[in-house]
Amino acid sequence: MAKLYFKYGAMGSSKSAQALITKFNYEERGMSVWLIKPATDNRDGRSVIRSRIGLEANAEVIRPEDNIITLYAQRGRRDVIIADECQFLSPAHIQQLRTLVDEENVPVLCFGLRTDFQTHLFPGSRRLFELADSITEIKTICECGSKATVNARIGADGRIVTEGAQVMLGGNDSYLAMCHACWRRRIAREMSERGQTSLPLE
Repeated sequence: MAKLYFKYGAMGSSKSAQALITKFNYEERGMSVWLIKPATDNRDGRSVIRSRIGLEANAEVIRPEDNIITLYAQRGRRDVIIADECQFLSPAHIQQLRTLVDEENVPVLCFGLRTDFQTHLFPGSRRLFELADSITEIKTICECGSKATVNARIGADGRIVTEGAQVMLGGNDSYLAMCHACWRRRIAREMSERGQTSLPLE
């Protein structure tokens, strides 16, 4: 039986690279892959998935109004569906992927973030935690050596950002993977430097 997989990690954990390597592995065995990404992710071009280590491939863009089940039927049978940046898919899209697993017996592998810069779940990620058959963390480390779990957003002044819209696209210049303890300590230090006393996000 096919399964719905959610493989999540903090920024810089090579999620996109693993998605593209998985695509290559399937295709090397003569299997067909439907590679998809949400329209929200347009950093590397509307239909391009690119990893930090230089791997890239074209993907079908899923718009908010799209029905993935309908698109799949139009594209024809595939051996596997791979979704990158799945945190930006809507809960309805995740439900549609679940339906394809159940009704078409096609495995779906979703790669993405768990939480935003405020440590809140993305809606797509939340639905994956509710529906996925298999949930795997792709680990990366904080500069202190501990496991990184927080996607800290860095402002133009080099300080950690604690307020703003949930979605703001960016790479290493805008985000830093940190452990929770280092994230809290850095926020506290930066607030102290500005004469503030209470931590935000609490």
